[in-house]
Amino acid sequence: RYPKGYGNGLAVAPEGLWVAQQKMTGDSARRYGLPEPADPREAAWLVDWNGKLLKTVMTNCRNCSGMAYGDGCVWMMANQEPEGVFQVDMNSKEVSHRQIPLGLPGQDGGGSHGAQWHEGKLWIVANRPRLLLRVDPKTWAPEAAIPIYAPADKPRWHDMTFDADGNIWQVTGNDSKSYKEGTPGLVKYNGKTGAVLAT
Repeated sequence: RYPKGYGNGLAVAPEGLWVAQQKMTGDSARRYGLPEPADPREAAWLVDWNGKLLKTVMTNCRNCSGMAYGDGCVWMMANQEPEGVFQVDMNSKEVSHRQIPLGLPGQDGGGSHGAQWHEGKLWIVANRPRLLLRVDPKTWAPEAAIPIYAPADKPRWHDMTFDADGNIWQVTGNDSKSYKEGTPGLVKYNGKTGAVLAT
């Protein structure tokens, strides 16, 4: 089992699962009445298929919400300043910190609610432009964008993944204040055209 903390991102690796830690700092901590953590860095924990901790990688991500694993790195998605995407190697060395593409001039690229490594590309659930955004991880150029489908009864979205046929599945939900009133859902997109296939 991963160490004590709040997991808010998941990525598959050959050895098991990567779990992204989320800590509340700054405005988020104040909003929820939580104390500032002594160490604001967030961990990425690798666990085997039985939940045994195999590795811990420390990152400078803040308010992590989603992650990917690819090219020998974890890609942590920050939802709080300095926002953006933290690429971190297996020795906890920050390889890069970049903003989500297509942000407004003079501003950061906004937050994210998920990421996925697929066929050598990084897919980002980009909140500000409301896109599933495919990015070249080397050049950081955006290559494809699919508008996020959020039906009126489930206006919130979160992480995404690909199925064996290359289609994309994304988590949706309502604006609930408790588990009891929560109504989660899924949207299935055609991975080639972006068309919504099912909810």
